[in-house]
Amino acid sequence: MSVNLAAATKSASYIDCDVEEPNGRIFLQPKGCEETPVFTALPEFDESKCIGCRKCVEFCRFNALMFIGNKPAVFSEVCHACGGCTLVCSEGAVAETKKQIGTVEQGRCGNINVVTGILNIGEASGVAVIRKALDIGLQANGDAIIDCPPGSGCSVIESVSASDCCIIVAEPTAFGLHNFKMAYRLAKLLDKSCYAIINKEDVPYPPLDNFCAENGVKILARIPFDPEAALLLANGKLLYGSNAHYTNLFRNILCEVKP
Repeated sequence: MSVNLAAATKSASYIDCDVEEPNGRIFLQPKGCEETPVFTALPEFDESKCIGCRKCVEFCRFNALMFIGNKPAVFSEVCHACGGCTLVCSEGAVAETKKQIGTVEQGRCGNINVVTGILNIGEASGVAVIRKALDIGLQANGDAIIDCPPGSGCSVIESVSASDCCIIVAEPTAFGLHNFKMAYRLAKLLDKSCYAIINKEDVPYPPLDNFCAENGVKILARIPFDPEAALLLANGKLLYGSNAHYTNLFRNILCEVKP
């Protein structure tokens, strides 16, 4: 949906924030790509200065710090690089060191600015990469299509926070409705307007329709399962421009959501 909407704008920024497995570039095939490294800060302890007061451990609400054998240790996987441990240490025993956790790739597909966040394999959090991708992608003037990761965790919150409105893509099943409700509630907590697209709808699923009606969520499109579309996507091809039906579909979606 995101790459085809970007193609329909003809001059937008497409920002892939699904940093664990970014695939928008497969469809848009940007040229002249440049990479920007993304770093995060990790605490580094000077044991010669540490007096074992444990203020840093008590301060860390993410439980990323602990003492092992009277020596401070950090669990980098859950550290949020807030810098609080450095601030509360009265002995100056905590410093910050940089660690590269990913890159942001930027290139062009015609007039579309393609920005891709890429998280290094094995890293636990992609928030810093998403922030950098948004920072780069939103510098350009004009529309921006933000391709969010799935779910409703920190990465989604970071991606949605930069948006004007959300288009939630759901499948007409009980599992699809469950995920739709989580995404909708997150968007409303962030005070974002919401629209829906129902994908692979061969038959209606009344509970999903009822939820949208009860909560004032406009359904922009109902897309049935289409083997020809699936084949195009499997070969890395865009639906926009493949035929008049899909070209008009994505144009109409843009007309509905753009102010």
